[in-house]
Amino acid sequence: MEKQIFFITGLPRSGSTLLCNILSQNSDVFVTKATSGCIEVLFLIRNQWDRIVEHQAEGINRNQLKNVLKGTLNSYYMTDKNIIFDKGRGWLSMIETLEFALNQPVKLICTVRNINEIIASFEGIWRKTTGQSQWNIEQNNYNQSITIKGRAELWSQSGQPLGDAYNRLKDAVDRGYKDKMHFMEFDNLTHNPKQTMQNIYNFLGLKYYEHDFNNVPQYTKEDDDNIHRIKDLHTIRSVVQPVPLKAYEILGREVANQYSNLEFWRNLK
Repeated sequence: MEKQIFFITGLPRSGSTLLCNILSQNSDVFVTKATSGCIEVLFLIRNQWDRIVEHQAEGINRNQLKNVLKGTLNSYYMTDKNIIFDKGRGWLSMIETLEFALNQPVKLICTVRNINEIIASFEGIWRKTTGQSQWNIEQNNYNQSITIKGRAELWSQSGQPLGDAYNRLKDAVDRGYKDKMHFMEFDNLTHNPKQTMQNIYNFLGLKYYEHDFNNVPQYTKEDDDNIHRIKDLHTIRSVVQPVPLKAYEILGREVANQYSNLEFWRNLK
């Protein structure tokens, strides 16, 4: 039986880790334990294929490339389960490659959230951890990172987690892939998890699984301290419950307003 591979992507600090841990309760599915490296493997294969001298000598074979990409996707995950959820922020940039390899439309779950709440979440974690270690973004941009306004600008600019993810999300819509994307609002997941999960299963065409939202064990594991140098970046609460809006409290009205009304996906027809 051919594997069904779905992709979890979207914005940082918007519930993708929580979603993965909820989905992992379903014994019929396999969920990547951390941000997947599969995208990097496919990216390298695609980029280097035409540059291999032997390929150039015999003539570039696109069908061979397709077979290698598809074979990589189907063999990358160490599981005998046929429903795969792969979490990776960059999948939105690889839709064309995925559809070329799989020869069928892809489906992506895009986790989203108020932009100023995402920035406030980064700021809150920064305040909890800055007394113990220096974030890479501060080390590389010290003068700009000494104010709330400066840190917000850094997190949202191109080349940084929020900026890149937001640009990928918007570009995928601009490229005409809206119908392949299911936008999962963080606040919907935390306020009404059952309906939110049912909507996801319906979009994917999968039979619904009765999840336990009062006991979500941490299945995922990322080495936040050594890789990201940000403690507890991907730690979740075991109970799914509403998260208060804190953008104005944490960022202040001026900065919070600067990043309000940027949620373009809510206005899509």
